[in-house]
Amino acid sequence: MKNKATQTAKKLGLIAIAMFGFGYLMVPIYNIMCEVTGINGKTGQISKSEVRLEDVDLDRLVTVEFDTNVNPNLPWSFKAAKFKQQVRPGEIAEALFIVKNESDNFVVGQAIPSVAPELASLFFNKTECFCFVNQKLAPGETKEMVVRYVVGSDLPEKITTMTLSYTFFKASEDNVAITKQDRTKKIKENG
Repeated sequence: MKNKATQTAKKLGLIAIAMFGFGYLMVPIYNIMCEVTGINGKTGQISKSEVRLEDVDLDRLVTVEFDTNVNPNLPWSFKAAKFKQQVRPGEIAEALFIVKNESDNFVVGQAIPSVAPELASLFFNKTECFCFVNQKLAPGETKEMVVRYVVGSDLPEKITTMTLSYTFFKASEDNVAITKQDRTKKIKENG
C-alpha cells in the first residue's frame, strides 16, 4: 500500500512539474505560433520610414479602443491613459499606457498584443511598442509606456472600430534586455 502511494505521489509531482513548464513556455510558444501562422490578432511591425504621408486618408476616422489585462500571476496594475482614440488611416498615432508593480519585489513582465476584429489585425502596424521587450519594474514602480502605430489606409471601409488589447504575463528575468547602465555595472563588477 505504501509503495502505491509513493508511486502516485511521484506521478503527481511529475505532472505538476510538466504543468509549470508548460505555463512558463506558453508565452514564447504563443508568440512563435502567431508569427508562423499569422493568426490570433497578432499585429505587424513597421519602421517609421515605411509610413508614407501620401497614404493618409484625410476623409476617414477609425476608432481604436484599448483593452488592458494582467495575468493573475503578475502583481501589476495596467491601464491605458485613454480608453479610445480616433485616428486617420495611414497616419502615425500614439497611445500611452501606465503600469505599476504592486509588489515588494522586482518583477519582469511581457505584454502580448492582439487586435480585434481579426481582419483588422492585418492593417494594424506598430512602429514602436513596449511589447517588443520585457519590462522590469522595481517594487512599487510606476512606468509610462508608449505604443506608436499606424492603421493602414487600405483598411476595409466596413471596419470603423478596432480594439488593441494587451495582456501582461510574468516573464523570466533572464529575458530582460540589458541596458547600457546594466552593462557598465557588470563590467565594473568583473574588473
